[in-house]
Amino acid sequence: MKYEVILFDVDDTLLDFGISQQNALQHTFMAFSLPTGMTDYAPLYKEISNGLWRELEQGRITLSELKVERFRRLFEARQLEIDADAFNNMYLDSLGKQIHPLPGAIELCERLMDYRLAVITNGFTDVQKARFSHPPFDHTFEQLIISEETGFQKPQIEIFDYAFAKLHITDKSKVLMVGDSLTSDVQGGINYGIDTCWFNPHGKENTLGITPTYEIRDLMDVLSIVGETRNNNIYANKIV
Repeated sequence: MKYEVILFDVDDTLLDFGISQQNALQHTFMAFSLPTGMTDYAPLYKEISNGLWRELEQGRITLSELKVERFRRLFEARQLEIDADAFNNMYLDSLGKQIHPLPGAIELCERLMDYRLAVITNGFTDVQKARFSHPPFDHTFEQLIISEETGFQKPQIEIFDYAFAKLHITDKSKVLMVGDSLTSDVQGGINYGIDTCWFNPHGKENTLGITPTYEIRDLMDVLSIVGETRNNNIYANKIV
């Protein structure tokens, strides 16, 4: 087989982060007596959070700082006297209970049972471990490589060093990185010298000059990349 190990990103690759985030935020806003929080505060929160995650990828902020800073900035901007640390703790606890697989994610992993599968995610240890301790993915992945646990995040090569050591991988040509983020998943794979698959379900234009090995619209198209059949309709756009 061309690849033996497949590394998967989590949010917006295997799990629907939009639904997870919405449910967790709604629960937490309600708990803090902010019933209109999703309307009044969620849009600004997402803007702040997305900016901080970009700073994390660039090494300008740590994950520990990010998780509280996003809520501190939100409450400061809206002049709310709420403990950002307490709010974050409840939000992350709720987020860890949100398991919403994207279309094809479960079937794909079942079809790849003969391969070594692992997760490599820029995320929080408690959240990701909680999600993967329950069905449908509780016995799917050999390792969960989580940035908070490693001290590094994609696209840094150190998190891939950590993953390769954990998985005892010596041949980079046998590894494929699958994820939805060009700047995190694809750039990280490129930095480390492994093949990459950009999961781009909405057909976004790539204007960043970051070139994945493959680009797919449907998760099940990973099967064609690794040489398996996909309902006799093999499709994957290899970038050349």
